[in-house]
Amino acid sequence: MYKILIDTCVWLDLAKDYQQQATLDALEESIQQGKVELILPRTIIDEFERNKDRIVEQSGRSLSSTLKRVKKVIDKFGDPEQKMDVITQLNDVDHRLPMLGEAAADMVNQIERLFSSTPIIEISDAVKIRSAQRAIDKRAPFHRQRNGIGDAILIEVYADAVREKEVVENRYVFISHNTHDFSHQEKNNKLPHPDIEEYFSSTKSFYFITLGEALKYIQPEEFDDLMIEYNWLEEPRRLTEIIEAIEELGTKVWYNRHQVLREKVEEGIIQIVEEENFPIKSHSTRPIQRDIWEGALRAAEKVEEKYDSEELIPWDEFEWGMINGKLTALRWVLGDEWDMLDT
Repeated sequence: MYKILIDTCVWLDLAKDYQQQATLDALEESIQQGKVELILPRTIIDEFERNKDRIVEQSGRSLSSTLKRVKKVIDKFGDPEQKMDVITQLNDVDHRLPMLGEAAADMVNQIERLFSSTPIIEISDAVKIRSAQRAIDKRAPFHRQRNGIGDAILIEVYADAVREKEVVENRYVFISHNTHDFSHQEKNNKLPHPDIEEYFSSTKSFYFITLGEALKYIQPEEFDDLMIEYNWLEEPRRLTEIIEAIEELGTKVWYNRHQVLREKVEEGIIQIVEEENFPIKSHSTRPIQRDIWEGALRAAEKVEEKYDSEELIPWDEFEWGMINGKLTALRWVLGDEWDMLDT
C-alpha cells in the first residue's frame, strides 16, 4: 500500500487542466484497487474549498478575453489574404472555451468525491507547534520571505504518517508542484529541500513534483495501461466543421424540397407566373414567380455539380429522418431552437 499526500496546488492544477483528466482517473482507479490511499489533512480540504470556484470561473474566461483582443488586432492589422483563415481558427478555439469551464467543474466534483471517501486528518496541536518552530528556525518552507504555515503543516502531517508503524510494508509519497518551498534549490528540484529530507528515503518515503511521475513509480505497467485507456478522448468538433456540416445538410434538404416542387410544376399542380398576385389563396398550390423559379433551377444545377448523384438521390423515410435530425441538432448546438429546418 502506498499512502500519498498530494499538496493542494496539485489538486487545483488538476482541476483547471482538462488534459490531466486521465491522470486523475488513473489515481481514482489506483485508490479503488486498494493500491493507493490518500493522506488528507484538513488544511487541504479547506484550501481547495476556498479556491475551487475561482478555478471553474477562470477556466476559459481569461483565454476568451485574450482571443477577443487578438482577433481585433488581426482584423485591423493582419494580412488581408491570410487574416480570415487565422480568425476562423481563433473562432474554433473560442467555440470550445465553454467546454473548458464544464470540464473544470466535472474535475472539481471528481476530486471532491475522492475527498469524501477519505478519512480527514485533523491538525493536532503537536503539528501546529512543530510548524511554528519551523518558522522560528527559518527552515523550509520558511526559508523564503513568506508565510509558509500551511505548507509547514503539510510536511509535519506527512512526517507523522511516515513515523507510523502500523504496517511495515507501507510506503509513503509526498507530491507537490511547489518546488520553491519543498524542493532542493541548488541540486535538483526533484529532490526534497535539505530541511525536510530527513522524512524521505530510497526505500520507504518518496518525493515527487508531479502526480503522473508518482503513479508511474507506484505502478509502472498498470499506469501505462491506465493512461492508454483514459487518454482516449473524442475531441469536440471544430466550429468550422459544424458550420460546414450544417451547410451541406441544409443544401440537401433544400434540394429534396426543390425536387418535390419541380414535380408539382411539371404535373401542373403549381403554376409559373410572370408576377405573383396577393393575397395567396392556397399555399399548397401557391404559384411561383418566373424569375424566382429560374434562380432555383440554376441553384439546383450548382448543387448537382457539387455533389454526386448518389448523395442526392431520394432517401427512404429513415434516411430522410436522419438527415433532418442531424440538421436540427447541429443548428441547436449553435443557438437555434429545436426543429429549425428552414432552408
